[in-house]
Amino acid sequence: MTAGPAFTALGQGPATVLLLHGIGGGQAIWRDTMPALAAAGYRAAAMDFPGYGASAGTPTLDAMVEAVRATIAALNAERTVLLGHSMGGMVAQELLARSPDAAQGLVLACTSAAFGRADGDWQARFVAERLAPLDAGLGLPGMARRLVPAMVSPAAPPEARDFAIEVMSRVPEASYRTALHAIVAFDRREALPHIAVPTLCLAGEHDRTAPPEVMQRLAQRIPAAEFRCLENAGHIANLEQPAAFHAAVVSFLQRHFG
Repeated sequence: MTAGPAFTALGQGPATVLLLHGIGGGQAIWRDTMPALAAAGYRAAAMDFPGYGASAGTPTLDAMVEAVRATIAALNAERTVLLGHSMGGMVAQELLARSPDAAQGLVLACTSAAFGRADGDWQARFVAERLAPLDAGLGLPGMARRLVPAMVSPAAPPEARDFAIEVMSRVPEASYRTALHAIVAFDRREALPHIAVPTLCLAGEHDRTAPPEVMQRLAQRIPAAEFRCLENAGHIANLEQPAAFHAAVVSFLQRHFG
């Protein structure tokens, strides 16, 4: 028998918030979010995608979607809210496009509905920027030290930046490469008008990977979606501005899943 995805749960409440990490993350990236949501009266669960942390497998888009589905089943929650950061937000969108009833709420943080054309200039630069350190033999630790400082805002606390580097450094190189190609091919723009659950779109003011204007356009295409932009936050907003990030999420939860 194959073991299911690794996850950790904390707290109890009227809804379970399943936290989905980005390409350079893992469930550890939610170290502050889990206790914040539990303290607010919700059950928080953080999982590792296949190939990350203690989860076996390869992080293709199909495998990540099925891992989320399996985790939802294992949690056996009456109501589930998916909170996806970056790649995790794409996986959440993909799951709802395939199974609209898989979750009852959605928080999309610092993500997008597509990378655009697979052969576009921006996409080519994105892939080249991220693969160059690996191709040069620096590994994930070397790439993390190079990329993370450019991903966070100028106001990011040094401790938050250093922790993000630490988490990214733990990602296996093969998993990172597979996940990168999975998200570059992602495009669910046409599915946005069909998202029929309460949705919050959270952007970081200084995020250059998923800029606020991109996230605002995404929110405008989802029926009744809410949009918030967090000041002094970059791409890893939950670590950079945890108080503002958690306040926005908890406010959303209280209004829709009180």
